[in-house]
Amino acid sequence: MPQLIAQPHQIPVPGNKIIREYIGAVNNGESQTSIARMTSPAGWSEPGQRPDFDEFTLVLSGKMRLEHEGGVMEAGPGQALITRKGEWIRYSTPEGCEYVAICIPAFSPATVHRDE
Repeated sequence: MPQLIAQPHQIPVPGNKIIREYIGAVNNGESQTSIARMTSPAGWSEPGQRPDFDEFTLVLSGKMRLEHEGGVMEAGPGQALITRKGEWIRYSTPEGCEYVAICIPAFSPATVHRDE
């Protein structure tokens, strides 16, 4: 049976990034995929991570910076980034950014493996 997601669940995170999960473990118990809309301010960054999921990031506005073991890349509005499970990555938004993140399997704090 189809399911309506009436509203996202805002996931608390350190700092001033906002995560609105529409589909995923927190909002509706979905474990196969998570879809969230993120808003992060200029100067935001998170620790490096080596997640157990693939992540597909679609930039809606601003700029997303992605550090990885091979270097650095940036994506702007209308561009996307793909990272694969097991890769070391670190996201930041020097100018601020709004984006959609899709994780397969679904994002979980237990499977993101952030650096200390």
